[in-house]
Amino acid sequence: MNEKIFEISFGIIGHAGDAKSTAYEALGEAKLGNFEKARELLKEANETLTKAHRFQTELIQAEASGEKTEMGVVLVHSQDHLMTTMNFLQLAKEFVDMYEFIYSKLEK
Repeated sequence: MNEKIFEISFGIIGHAGDAKSTAYEALGEAKLGNFEKARELLKEANETLTKAHRFQTELIQAEASGEKTEMGVVLVHSQDHLMTTMNFLQLAKEFVDMYEFIYSKLEK
């Protein structure tokens, strides 16, 4: 695998991993009833995920320009990280909403 693809792959893996960790932290805050903090963390996770997505966009643009992308396990792994993190972040947002709803019913 060429060095550029390797660097892009690890850029995706690193940022997607950070975003997933931050989203998981948001769930913990929501579970404790700290919804403002949870939403701040979700926003941070989304911003970090956007960085990972920019690396992927770089690959897509290069291929659209005629460059062939050498596929390898690391690149496939990076795409897996990106997609699972995108799904996890969507679910984390739903869970924060659900925790907030539950807390609002318990307070009455």
